[in-house]
Amino acid sequence: MSKTLIRGAKVLGGEPQDVLIDGAVVEAVGPNLSAEGAEVVEADGKVLLPGLVDLHTHLREPGREDSETVLTGTRAAASGGYTNVFAMANTFPVADTAGVVEQVWRLGQESGYCDVQPIGAVTVGLEGAKLAELGAMHESAAGVTVFSDDGKCVHDAVIMRRALEYVKAFNGVVAQHAQEPRLTEGAQMNEGVVSAELGLGGWPAVAEESVIARDVLLAEHVGSRVHICHLSTAGSVEIVRWAKSRGIDVTAEVTPHHLLLTDELVRSYNPVYKVNPPLRTERDVMALREALADGTIDIVATDHAPHPHEDKDCEWAAAAMGMVGLETALSVVQETMVDTGLLDWAGVADRMSFKPAKIGQATGHGRPVSAGEPANLTLVDAAYRGQVDPAGFASRSRNTPYEGRELPGRVTHTWLRGKATLVDGKLT
Repeated sequence: MSKTLIRGAKVLGGEPQDVLIDGAVVEAVGPNLSAEGAEVVEADGKVLLPGLVDLHTHLREPGREDSETVLTGTRAAASGGYTNVFAMANTFPVADTAGVVEQVWRLGQESGYCDVQPIGAVTVGLEGAKLAELGAMHESAAGVTVFSDDGKCVHDAVIMRRALEYVKAFNGVVAQHAQEPRLTEGAQMNEGVVSAELGLGGWPAVAEESVIARDVLLAEHVGSRVHICHLSTAGSVEIVRWAKSRGIDVTAEVTPHHLLLTDELVRSYNPVYKVNPPLRTERDVMALREALADGTIDIVATDHAPHPHEDKDCEWAAAAMGMVGLETALSVVQETMVDTGLLDWAGVADRMSFKPAKIGQATGHGRPVSAGEPANLTLVDAAYRGQVDPAGFASRSRNTPYEGRELPGRVTHTWLRGKATLVDGKLT
């Protein structure tokens, strides 16, 4: 088996030391390591993190291969420092059976760039009327542990309760897209001053907050786990904080774009800023950052949502909702959380690797950078600054809100079980 010596890396942002990879595992971590015949990577003080884990990715395959495939999506993941992603169920056909989740899982195995863990649908066809084959998906080769109708809300309280009861049997988790459908009919952006001035249909914060309040109470009643997808409002933060104070088993995620961008950008009418949930206010953004820093929000998840050119290059009302995010997530987190002093690199490792792996039960991922652990690693040049150029993306889609924007940090290397998937910023 091949050996790799990473020399002079700041493990989790600490003092520079060497990391020796032997085959698929980390053999040693310490100063002045040597290994005859090993390939040497000069880290020169770059930050070494455990491979990132994304609990919320849309890979679009099967059915929408025009926007992304498992192969192109995992290449994008490796470029962004990810070694494990959870693929959402809103494919065509929907991932609501053992057969479909196994197909996605096997495509991930074949890609070799990143482990893919399918997320199973909560309801048949994402229609919210009847529970999907939760047990069969869990017992399949894919071993599904996370279930979500993301893109749609499980709006029926009885269905949500039954799902929470069902997954409790195998310690699964229901990941809720918190959006009360009646309160968001015709909504185009955040409800507030900007929507009123632009005359666009408003998406009120209460549409998210009311569902979160209901679901944490259901989780408490059932004694089960609930995860809140892409939390976006200051009020949602307070509800999750209250629920945790009561001992309710709730976790929550925030996207990079909700940590940085606000609804003021919608004044441009550029559909690249159209996303679900919508970009909120500066007050919300600051509340989300503080909540991620203090642990109320557990993790960062990309909600990587690729779309073909024609679905975004159109008038605002007709445009699809969503942004790509795998290749820029770490840079946005560095700008909003690390460079502002809200998190150190150990905190980034916690929110983008350790905790998402724990929530999703991703075996072998989210592990410490220490001897005997799987060599799932990413090396980051935190001193780098450069403009985002989507032409260089590995993703099949280019719908990024950061085109031309200068962001810090650059992933230079990614290793999946000791095998380099990214070297000097280029996919292998």
